Amino acid sequence: MIWNESKECMSRDELQALQSKRLVKTVNRVYHNVEYYRKRMQKEGIEPGDIRGIEDLSKLPYTTKDDLRETYPFGLFAAPQSEIVRIHASSGTTGKATVVGYTRKDIDIWAECVARALTQAGVTREDTVQVAYGYGLFTGGLGAHYGAEYLGARVVPQSTGNTKKLVTMMKDFGVTAIACTPSYLLHIAELLEEMGEIGNIKLKAAICGAEPWTDNMRRQMEEKLHINAFDIYGLSEVMGPGVACDCQYHKGLHVYEDHFLPEIISPETLLPVGENETGELVFTTLTKEGLPLIRYRTKDLTSIHYDKCECGRTLARISRFTGRTDDMLIIRGVNVFPSQIESALLEMAGTTPHYLMIVDRVGNLDTLEVQVEVEERFFSDEIKELESLTKKISHVLQNAIGLAVKVKLVEPRTIERSMGKAVHVIDNRKLV
Repeated sequence: MIWNESKECMSRDELQALQSKRLVKTVNRVYHNVEYYRKRMQKEGIEPGDIRGIEDLSKLPYTTKDDLRETYPFGLFAAPQSEIVRIHASSGTTGKATVVGYTRKDIDIWAECVARALTQAGVTREDTVQVAYGYGLFTGGLGAHYGAEYLGARVVPQSTGNTKKLVTMMKDFGVTAIACTPSYLLHIAELLEEMGEIGNIKLKAAICGAEPWTDNMRRQMEEKLHINAFDIYGLSEVMGPGVACDCQYHKGLHVYEDHFLPEIISPETLLPVGENETGELVFTTLTKEGLPLIRYRTKDLTSIHYDKCECGRTLARISRFTGRTDDMLIIRGVNVFPSQIESALLEMAGTTPHYLMIVDRVGNLDTLEVQVEVEERFFSDEIKELESLTKKISHVLQNAIGLAVKVKLVEPRTIERSMGKAVHVIDNRKLV
């Protein structure tokens, strides 16, 4: 089943003509409404008239997360505040959030894209969709919610938290589809097994995203819960969930190219790589009004394929991500940078600049332990002093990254030093 056949099954020529038309409109919009882009283009000697279609895309400058931070909070908005109806934000390295604004039209397009993704997962207006992503500034919860409503399905806005209550509602409400992180779904599966309730639920599909996961995790979900699991992709800067999603054939994630123009470039040369070659994923938004982005570097490493899928869709497909070009970690759907940890520790008395982040997956949920070197004097103090410092550091770090952290205090010179780039992260999750 295909939600928007006219767009999802266009010929490549028709699609490229539409992309060209929308690119020209977007470039004109940012040039005349966003001072930052106008100055960038003028610096490079580019005028809107120089961009006649997607063949001219390479003339345009790249946009990075640093550009969003530099213009915080609303410097890249291309619509007046009176037209912005929603603001979302994601965490960054400096404490400044990456802020995204949406017009009413943006919200409608976002909802339609998520409806496409849900349809790819076999969800219809006859289904009950439990949304177990976080609601709030994170785009996952409301993105999935609006998409399911746009589709016409019933929505259970569960969010995260009380898993036993979630499982009870899943059974009592006859939930047939769930949107959540893959690690949380496996946690739900374990609880269902413990409660002896797996045979009493009607779940048939899961739409999972917001963190890396593997085909092995997919198999575990499908075998434990007797469902089909689908991979949805998005990032708040570009839109949120619903930029791409895989179909029942699981041969890559279909990018909704009528709204998001993808490129794959070499992170070193910044030049395009060939089809099926791995590089950094770059997006240009083609229909966004609130925050249109030109050639936004996602830092995600993948490859792209343009052949027609067995499902009938002609949209390009991106492969599962093989990594990132930066040091960002995604832990339970939260973006975490080592530099955030470092900045928070440096502001505290009694700690040294040496720390180690240990990421693991325990019981299908990601965990984060931060080992912190503290001054020698603390190890000669009473136990209660160490406990007090541990609690204080835990509180500071949770405020810095928005995630509960286990803190372990260690003596000075305990953490291994490196002659080269310091090793601050050990990721024990099996993500390949």
